[in-house]
Amino acid sequence: MPEMHWFILGSTVGALLAIAIGVIGPAFAMGRAISQALDSLARQPESERSIMRTLFIGLAMIESLAIYVLVVVLIVLFRNPLIEYLLK
Repeated sequence: MPEMHWFILGSTVGALLAIAIGVIGPAFAMGRAISQALDSLARQPESERSIMRTLFIGLAMIESLAIYVLVVVLIVLFRNPLIEYLLK
């Protein structure tokens, strides 16, 4: 059974790394989107309503990428199909 402990430890560490790497991209994208929106607001303050609406829709789409990463990692972590092979 010690190999089972190593496998679970390795899959947990792998899941943590996958979440960390998978969230870096959306975090940079959100920062860039907010930066560009603020720049657009500074240049054209009269179009605030359309810029903010587009910004919030874009941020929701970007955030959904991070949520998808979390869901996939949780599925792999808690319903790992390789554990069945170790139990045999």
